[in-house]
Amino acid sequence: MSREQQDLLSRAALGVFRLNGQFLSVADELARPAGLTAAWWQVLGAVLPEPLPVAGVARAMGITRQSVQRVADLLVDRGLAAYVPNPAHRRAKLLTPTPAGRAAIERIDPGHATLAARLAQALGEEEFAATVRALERLSGALDGLATPPDAVTEP
Repeated sequence: MSREQQDLLSRAALGVFRLNGQFLSVADELARPAGLTAAWWQVLGAVLPEPLPVAGVARAMGITRQSVQRVADLLVDRGLAAYVPNPAHRRAKLLTPTPAGRAAIERIDPGHATLAARLAQALGEEEFAATVRALERLSGALDGLATPPDAVTEP
């Protein structure tokens, strides 16, 4: 690995860490009026399309199952989510939003839409989309590198 490649990796990591902090700060601001935190919003958002087990939410978010479990339990305690039976696994219940949880997420939507429009204006539509694709490619590449080389099979 060249020094230039190491510098690029360091710059990418530092940029993503900073971006993560910025997104968490903005998410907390957007979620606060709905009575949520950024973490609560993330977990509820992960189960809006369909109920998921806690481990599935953790995989989708790239965080530990224990972190998601703590947030999921808080959401259930506050009536924003519920555990429902999982037909595929007797012990791993599915997390699903309640009507109150869906309503809380809906209260975030106007601020979310405003921020999305402001980012699109600041970056330009094409650059905004290209940035998202680059971040998705970077994440996919890191996922691929996490697979041990001997686990990869040739076609």
